[in-house]
Amino acid sequence: MEFIKVTEQKEPFVALIELNRPKELNALNRQLMEEVRDALQQLDKNDLVRVIIITGNEQAFAAGADIKQMADKTAIDMLMIDQFSTWDQIRKTKKPIIAAVSGFALGGGCEFVMTCDMVIASETAKFGQPEIKIGTIPGAGGTQRLTKAIGKAKAMELILTGRFLSAEEAFFYRLVNKVVPKEMYLYEAFQLAKEIAQLSPVAVQLAKESINRSFETHLDEGLTLERKNFYLTFASEDQKEGMKAFVEKRKPDFKGK
Repeated sequence: MEFIKVTEQKEPFVALIELNRPKELNALNRQLMEEVRDALQQLDKNDLVRVIIITGNEQAFAAGADIKQMADKTAIDMLMIDQFSTWDQIRKTKKPIIAAVSGFALGGGCEFVMTCDMVIASETAKFGQPEIKIGTIPGAGGTQRLTKAIGKAKAMELILTGRFLSAEEAFFYRLVNKVVPKEMYLYEAFQLAKEIAQLSPVAVQLAKESINRSFETHLDEGLTLERKNFYLTFASEDQKEGMKAFVEKRKPDFKGK
């Protein structure tokens, strides 16, 4: 792969995807996103991976989409290219994805982060949807996910002005889980990943699906899915082991079955 690096089991059951276009501040061109899609599909099938971390570098997670690829396109060109279809794999990935963010996460970069499940941010991180400043609007979910994450009024302000949020502001508005010093953001992401990776992969995946559904459906539909997934855990060996270990007052040994 040319624009990403994938490391499996850097920690037990944790895989790391690093966006790797440093000269372009990790601008998200079509090839990079195709590589991300392919990597996520492979990692989702890998039993030795339970949690996935996606990161950029200290200067930028991703400073936006690759504007050079889009500048001269027509509306029909963009419709036919359908460049955001590759992004669907991020949302469809069953295993939890943690974004480890330092520096810029703007435009497509911010949308990418919001598509992940959890976010650890460096104190240098900046988030925003500045598409309005170049005569367009977010196209990879920014108007929808940002509004659901931080509310209509603040999302309207950020998207209509192109202003940025600092890491602390992003934490205040619940866009990120935690803000840490720059030298610690990837370490903290691994600590969170390792904690989740010790738990039942079956239960983790069903819980993720249920939580995501709450953002995508009405309450009744979300409750129905949650109930079904709760019952499904009782078909797993992990559930039997987890409850037996609780009764026996020992640490469970989850196998992902």
